[in-house]
This record gives sequence, structure tokens and C-alpha cells, in this order.
Amino acid sequence: MKDLCEKWQSAFLENVQRHRNAGQLREAAINGQLGKWTKALTSVVVTTCETMGWTASAKGHKADFLPVSRGEYLGLDVLAFAGSTNQWKFPVAVMELENSRSNDHICYSLWKVLCIHTELRIVFCYRQNSDQGPELVRFLRDQVLQALSIEERMVLKGATIVVVGSRNESATFPYGFFKWWRFDKNTGTFELI
Repeated sequence: MKDLCEKWQSAFLENVQRHRNAGQLREAAINGQLGKWTKALTSVVVTTCETMGWTASAKGHKADFLPVSRGEYLGLDVLAFAGSTNQWKFPVAVMELENSRSNDHICYSLWKVLCIHTELRIVFCYRQNSDQGPELVRFLRDQVLQALSIEERMVLKGATIVVVGSRNESATFPYGFFKWWRFDKNTGTFELI
């Protein structure tokens, strides 16, 4: 799982630097225009999925991988599928791009991705200042993940990542801008990666 997380993170950081929407993503974050932030981030995430060799579906990025063609499946922002002839297989990755500043909305996004049987779950969210990220991640742990019993936590398949973007780190875009936290199901905590 660690290799998949690292490979995806590396591909994302490479894509976000050269993607045509990278400037729009940075500017939207600096100006707190979270609707524009989500739109630009969606394009970068879909491109990263394609770099990984996956087919992705998202709003504005309709996929015909399944017999029922949609932009968004299951009300999730991005679903990615590894190539296969099996049309009804589980996604390899799921991503939520939460642009609300509400902790409860971010908790909901994390809860949604935890409900999906997949190898990789990522929740992107935003805080104006990077020092607000650790507090948010603790809140997510306490509200969502601590609601799981140890048995439920241990059977979670795949990796769960929370990525917090912040405006005050935009000078170091994308490296300082995005902070990556991986959930360790053994300890029940998030670790900064």
C-alpha cells in the first residue's frame, strides 16, 4: 500500500507542476476561490489517474468504463479504475475534493471514501493556513475514524490519505502547499508523509 501511495503522490506532484490548470489551482487557493480550486484540482487529479494507467471519472470528465456512463459515480468526486475486461469491478482509487471549510463536510467526505472497497482513498481539503492542518486531521481522526471499532478499522482494505492544501504555503507550490497525511490503521492515527 505504501508503494501505491508514494507512486500516486509522486505522480500528482509531477502533474500539478506542469498541468495546464496548475496556475489556476494556485491562484484559486491564494484568492480563496474554492469552487475554482475544485475545478482545477479535479483536472489535475484525473490527469494523475491517467498517468497511473487508470481510467478516471469525475465531473466534466465522463467515463465510459462501466456500461452506465457517468461523470460522477456514487456521488463521489473521482473514481479511478485499472484496465480490465471486467466491466463491474471495484475502483482502484476514490478521491473526494472537498472545498467546504466546514469540518463536518470534510468528515462526511472522509466517511464517504471509507465506505468504498478500494486500494486507495484520498480526501483533498483546504485550510487558509498550514498550521490549521494538524488540528483538522486530529478532528477527522476523533470524529470519523475513532467511531470505528478496532475490528472495523483493521479490516479496512487499502490506504487512506488526507491532503490539506493551504494558502499561506503557496510560495512553495506544490510541495509546501499540499500536506499529506496517511492513516495508520494499527495505531488509529494519521501520520504526516
